[in-house]
Amino acid sequence: MLDSLDVEHASVRFAPEETIFAQGDRCTAVMCVERGRVQLTVTLGQGRSAVVADLSAGAIFGEAVLAGQRRRTSTARALTNSRIAIVKTAEMRRKLHEEWALADWFRSQVLANHVRVEADLVHNTFNHGERRLARVLLLLAQVDDHQAAAYTLPRVSRDLLAEISGMTRSKVDLFMNKFRKLGFLIRNSERNGGLQVHRSMLSVVLQD
Repeated sequence: MLDSLDVEHASVRFAPEETIFAQGDRCTAVMCVERGRVQLTVTLGQGRSAVVADLSAGAIFGEAVLAGQRRRTSTARALTNSRIAIVKTAEMRRKLHEEWALADWFRSQVLANHVRVEADLVHNTFNHGERRLARVLLLLAQVDDHQAAAYTLPRVSRDLLAEISGMTRSKVDLFMNKFRKLGFLIRNSERNGGLQVHRSMLSVVLQD
């Protein structure tokens, strides 16, 4: 895409584990994976790090510079032999205003990044026990991904939920409270349906 629309850029090769940019570096360009794989990580307190995203060919990263970001908030490293297209900020801004095809492609890549990162966060946020309980609740409420937003959960004791999902009652209580705070479970009056499971809970089990 960059070549076909005459976007001025540099193609730089990176070896496995080589740093493309580090957290805290100045933001000067938007980047695109032409070949290979790239991992974005964030360094947390006490030297711990967390993976933000794994990117493959065609993925854009470092695009926050277009929104005024001055310093990188993550570190980008090549996972394999990779070739990265580097487009200076001013050039990308100019071309995005001039080329509708580039703007459409860029928008689709940014949205794809958002979906990918959201899926990774869901996967890392919920452990196997939580996903087992979520699956049980979805089955009991007969939730599908094509109909209503919320489904009534039949009356069932926490002890039975613990037995079905293979965990302790205290764990079930903990996870049920977490699901409620996240909006996956909705508590209404009995007249208005009682406890309901929101369709968005499907996102928890789809990460298995």
